[in-house]
Amino acid sequence: MNPKADPATSPALPSGPDDLDVLREIEQRVLWLSTAMIDHANRVRPNPTGLKVGGHQASSASIVSIMTSLWFGTLTADDRVSVKPHASPVLHAINHLLGELDESYLTTLREFGGLQSYPSRTKDPDPADYSTGSVGIGATAPIWGALARRYVEAHFGGAGAGRQYSLLGDAELDEGACWEAILDPQVAELGEVVWIVDFNRQSLDRVVPNMGGTRLQGMFAAAGWQVLTVKYGRLLEDLFARRGGEVLRARIDGMSNPEYQRLLRCGPEELRARLIGTGTGTDGHTPGSHISGTDGHTSGTDGRTPGTGGRTSGTGGHTSGTGGHTSGTGGDAETIAGLLADVDDATLHAAIRNLGGHDLSALKQAYEAIDDTRPTVIFAYTVKGYGLATEGHPQNHSSLLTADQLRALAVQVGADPERPWAPLAEGGRAARHCADTASRLRRTPRQVQEAGDVPADFGRTPHGTATTQAALGRTLFDLTRQAPGVGARVVTVSPDVSSSTNLGGWLNKVGVFATSERRNWFDDDAETILHWRERPTGQHIELGIAETNLVGLLGELGATWSRWGQPLLPIGVLYDPFVERALEPWSFGIYAGGQSILVGTPSGVSLGPEGGAHQSIKTPSIGIEQPGCTGYEPAFAIDLEWCLLAALARLGRPDGRSAYLRLSTRPVDQSLANVPADPAARELRRRQAVAGAYAIRRHERPAVTIAAMGAVMTEALAAADRLGGLGIGADVICLTSPGLLFEAMRGRGGHGDAPTWILDSVFPSQRATPIVTVVDGHPHTLAFLAGIHQVPGTHLGVTTFGQSGSLDDVYRYHGLDTDSIVAAGLDLVD
Repeated sequence: MNPKADPATSPALPSGPDDLDVLREIEQRVLWLSTAMIDHANRVRPNPTGLKVGGHQASSASIVSIMTSLWFGTLTADDRVSVKPHASPVLHAINHLLGELDESYLTTLREFGGLQSYPSRTKDPDPADYSTGSVGIGATAPIWGALARRYVEAHFGGAGAGRQYSLLGDAELDEGACWEAILDPQVAELGEVVWIVDFNRQSLDRVVPNMGGTRLQGMFAAAGWQVLTVKYGRLLEDLFARRGGEVLRARIDGMSNPEYQRLLRCGPEELRARLIGTGTGTDGHTPGSHISGTDGHTSGTDGRTPGTGGRTSGTGGHTSGTGGHTSGTGGDAETIAGLLADVDDATLHAAIRNLGGHDLSALKQAYEAIDDTRPTVIFAYTVKGYGLATEGHPQNHSSLLTADQLRALAVQVGADPERPWAPLAEGGRAARHCADTASRLRRTPRQVQEAGDVPADFGRTPHGTATTQAALGRTLFDLTRQAPGVGARVVTVSPDVSSSTNLGGWLNKVGVFATSERRNWFDDDAETILHWRERPTGQHIELGIAETNLVGLLGELGATWSRWGQPLLPIGVLYDPFVERALEPWSFGIYAGGQSILVGTPSGVSLGPEGGAHQSIKTPSIGIEQPGCTGYEPAFAIDLEWCLLAALARLGRPDGRSAYLRLSTRPVDQSLANVPADPAARELRRRQAVAGAYAIRRHERPAVTIAAMGAVMTEALAAADRLGGLGIGADVICLTSPGLLFEAMRGRGGHGDAPTWILDSVFPSQRATPIVTVVDGHPHTLAFLAGIHQVPGTHLGVTTFGQSGSLDDVYRYHGLDTDSIVAAGLDLVD
């Protein structure tokens, strides 16, 4: 449980009618500022290229009321909010009113060096709790932020309490990432998580006819969430309370989403005629009750109690109007006509668009109804473009107000189009409330703690036969013994593959993280090898089989240094073939400042018997192409140790960097590493391995160079021996990070500031020879090495889907075997 701050010690929040008037004034100013920012970017700021600047006035307008009521009426300093991507101008407008964004930035939306297209923690000049932009990823981030906060609080303290809000558009619920997160077993315990769905039932191209609130609400309820629905505002509720009002409610409930939205585009006479006239059934739903809650089979704010405020309760939508049922005819039409006869045009115009998501009082009641013992979703029915001339139009997603429409909006909200950024009246109640809110939400800056000195070398030399996958667990185990302070900050995450990725020993030592201790019912079973001890001090987090969840959590665990000043060293382990499935959200986490280590294992066709479906081909490129990340693919256990320790040392700091390790289950003779016994020579080897490569074998008179990476180093060394027997000397280079070598090449050419010493050390010009590159992945990964000295090259690797079989058969099939390497070398020196 993660309760809100004590109301007795919290500043007073708006409650009475006068306070709501203040919020409405702020709401109108937020609407104006967000709309004017987009207009300025597209119509005022010089644009020599003529390329579309873009922005989303309608998408911003639909959530203005929700964000105004949240920031200026509900949030505390401990709360965090993820804002839907297209509402970034609303966030900037609010930050400006709170004094967090200077007026000079309001003219820089989507300008180089200015306000970003979507909220960004790392690039925007004003506060953004979460980076958003990739649909579904920003929405789920607060779930993983909540889990990361709980982890920090349990281990180090100081993370406080507070809710984690997601403000998302209803179309984001189309993304599988949302449902993967919602369904993870751990999420049902995160009572601080609150999603607010801007339910405008409109996507980029159209009004979505089949987006039914009832179905979506039932899906959340089935996952254990509290479901609240904010549907009608006060004006519509007042109409429904009149004689004949229930008939009007049923008439509206029976409309499809497009039919209802068409009402927003009608003049007074047509609007009345459409409400009174015949309406066909629907398979979508528009607003029903004011605020309702459901657990899938009962009604009320938490699934157990009557609806809020005495209003009608329900599961989120009526089902009238289906199956050919019609309304608005006969007696119903007469009843509605009689009801509307007493309603003037202005009131009817305002009422028909008075959905709950635009009613500040209704939203406040919804926030007060949140149950902090389980996650909550609030469906707030809205109109896309609310308050703008484009409201309700099915193609308003990227539309811009005309100059005349903008001037009309200025009159409507009390702004001056000639002074668009003029502040609220000094000394006025709205300005004072903004200042009070800024004071309430002000956070004390956190000083980033040191993670501790990560050892560079444990000083031991592995012997026998081992895999790099097994070396991962051994290195973590050694870290807890040799540097316990650093080891205490390591947290591992896996999607139900802990034992199959050799984390068993580590897990047995550190335990599994849980917010409260749980009994291990198998602790007395002698045949149980993996001890599943769940407790708040555990350092491993186990998720369900969903790679997107894994990397989403990694990103938030990797951002705790910047949120609460407590750096964690997060390591996520998953099967390498599924890294690409997780790559986009992991990349987005890096963009948002989350530093972590992603371990893909087992990898490549070296996992022979598993066949093509479980053999990764393209993943070696990730370490070259992913910004903010260093990729490693070690061949030997000692290389894994050195590279992992170096990667850990770069985490949890302002200048930190993520890493990707591609490991193998292929057993390799560790004596082949030929680790130098001399301490100075060993340190040089370590530095070279961490920098990207080292020479594992030098020939007196090299005629060819073999550069190999990872599990195929065994074949590379065997090929060098055979070529030597044929009188052809071969240098053998062990690659650990092609990405670092590529950056060194760019640095040598004046592109970037990467150090270049590793090229001179491992590929000196006097030893330049034709080169054969070998990798258990796509051959283009290492093909650039021939360009270091512009020598001929042959590049071996995997270019087709794999086959099941023995390692010898699979390597032969893909041309990774010793014979293929020897043949390539002979061709180059012939």
